[in-house]
Amino acid sequence: MDVDLFIPCFVDQMNPRVGMAVATVLERLGHTVNFRPAQTCCGQPSFNSGYWDEARTVAIRALDVFEGAGAIVGPSGSCVAMMRVFYQELLAGTPHEQRALDLASRTFEFGEFLVDRLGVTDVGARFPHRVTYHDGCHGLRELRIKTAPRRLLAAVAGLDLVECDEPESCCGFGGLFSVKFPMISTAMAEVKAGSLARTECDWIVSSDPSCQLQIDGWLSRQGKKPRTIHLAEVLAST
Repeated sequence: MDVDLFIPCFVDQMNPRVGMAVATVLERLGHTVNFRPAQTCCGQPSFNSGYWDEARTVAIRALDVFEGAGAIVGPSGSCVAMMRVFYQELLAGTPHEQRALDLASRTFEFGEFLVDRLGVTDVGARFPHRVTYHDGCHGLRELRIKTAPRRLLAAVAGLDLVECDEPESCCGFGGLFSVKFPMISTAMAEVKAGSLARTECDWIVSSDPSCQLQIDGWLSRQGKKPRTIHLAEVLAST
């Protein structure tokens, strides 16, 4: 099928390898991957700050940009949740309400799309390392994604998947939360990143680039070894 990439800001500005990895996996499976360069931020920072008028402007632009797209796939549970869940709240009672519902029905997080929409778990990847998985809050709590990434990782050749003792704890990033409440955010990072590090894994796999930034930041400052890698990058490895 034709798949349109939704590339979040953290991927575009800080880790474009993730977007390339998503395209690699989808093309390996025989799908046509499109990128619409007019896309922008999903509007989550404005929405979470209470600037809903500004967030609506960004949301309506997203509706226009992805008009007519089939499946829209993004490598971030947080940003996909904004488009799929919170656009409906943001645009309720406006002339764009139905368009928001339509966009939601076509928007998927990357791992969820592979497993739940395409019915694929084995993408032909090989990654001979011990890894643990971090559940991002929006992917877990808003999109209800729990088993899909683990099924994908379990099918990777050579990969040893282990669970940490705080699998559903927040890493403390929370977008603007980490800026407004840095001490609380750091304490939360200590709990979650410490739990991930105790698995003695080689890599920490995440489906959310913002979580990767938070976890990597705490681990590097503590001099701890494991680093994060996006699920798409693991699945693109051969």
